[in-house]
Amino acid sequence: MIKTLDQLKTGESGKLVSYNEDGDTELKRHLMGMGFVRGSEITLEKIAPLGDPYEYKVKGYSVCLRKEEAKNIEVEIVE
Repeated sequence: MIKTLDQLKTGESGKLVSYNEDGDTELKRHLMGMGFVRGSEITLEKIAPLGDPYEYKVKGYSVCLRKEEAKNIEVEIVE
């Protein structure tokens, strides 16, 4: 099952499949440098009280993304 990062529930994990064409290419390069590469497992750790940003765990460290940024990253759910 394919979802975007903003659709994950807290504690849910997915393997990165692709970036949407509509996304910011500079942000894509930056995220790839931080480990957001195809096949990486990404887990939603928590969501801020007002619903934005989201905190994800990837490659052993935490990264916060805004909802608009998370909408552009597709993952395959890890069961």
